[in-house]
Amino acid sequence: MDSNDLTNQRVNDIKGMIPSALEHVQEIARSGDRLAVFLDYDGTLTPIVSHPEDAWLPDSMRQTLRSLAARVPVAILSGRDLDDVRGRVLVDGVIYAGSHGFDIAGAGGLRRELGAAYLPVLDTAEMELRDALDEIPGAQLERKHFSVAAHYRNVNENDAFRVALAVDAVAARQRELRRMDGKKVYELLPDIDWNKGKAVLWLSETLGLERGNALPIYIGDDRTDEDAFRALEKRGVAILVSEQPQVTAANYWLNNPEEVERFLAALIARLPA
Repeated sequence: MDSNDLTNQRVNDIKGMIPSALEHVQEIARSGDRLAVFLDYDGTLTPIVSHPEDAWLPDSMRQTLRSLAARVPVAILSGRDLDDVRGRVLVDGVIYAGSHGFDIAGAGGLRRELGAAYLPVLDTAEMELRDALDEIPGAQLERKHFSVAAHYRNVNENDAFRVALAVDAVAARQRELRRMDGKKVYELLPDIDWNKGKAVLWLSETLGLERGNALPIYIGDDRTDEDAFRALEKRGVAILVSEQPQVTAANYWLNNPEEVERFLAALIARLPA
C-alpha cells in the first residue's frame, strides 16, 4: 500500500469514526441545559453554487431558523460581509458574524469589529489582485469589507495554480495581510490572531455559555470552520457538513444542507417552546 492509499484510508476511517448527527439528535439535545447554535452559511445553510451571489436561503430553512432562534441563541458566522449574510438570512434575533468573525452584530447593541485599521491596505490589495486575476479566465475577485477573495471554482484546473501565485504575490507585498484558504477560494485578510474559533469563544462568553451546563453547537462545512470545531473541543458539539470523507475535528457529521435542516428541525422538536 503506497502513501496515497494510506492517506485515503485514514480520511475514510476518520469519517467512519464519527457518527451522523441525525442519528444522535436526542443525545445532543440532552447534553446541556442551555443550548446555543452556531452556523456557517455557504455549504451549510445553502448548497455551494458556482457563483456566490446565487446562494440564497430556502424559505423552509429560514422558517426553521426562526423557530430555532425563538428557543435558543443562534449565530451565523460567514465569510460573507455582515450586511450580505444578514440580508440573505433575514431572521430577527439572530447574531450575525461576517468576514469570518471580524464583524459581529446582534440584538441589544451587541457589536464587535476588528481590522478597521487594515482597510487601506485591503484597498491596495484589491487593486493589485484585480489586475492579476483579469488575466486568468474564470477567476472572480470579491471585495468584502475586511478581506479580498479570489474565487477559482470556475477556473480551468490547469490554471488554478495561477490564482494561488497571484494571491501569494500580493500577500508578499502587503505584509499586514495573511492568506486563508477555503473551498475554491483564497482570501487575504488582516494578519490578526482572530478566526471563527476565536469569534465563537468570544460569543460564548458574551452569551454566558461559559457558566453552568451550557452546550454550544457549531455546524459548518469549510476549512475555516475547523477553527471553531477545535475551539469547542471538550466544551461543545461540532458537526461537519460534507458528503466526502475528510479529516476533521468535528464530533458528528451531516451530508448536506438538507440534512442540516432536518437536524435543526429535530432539535427544535426536543426543545421547550
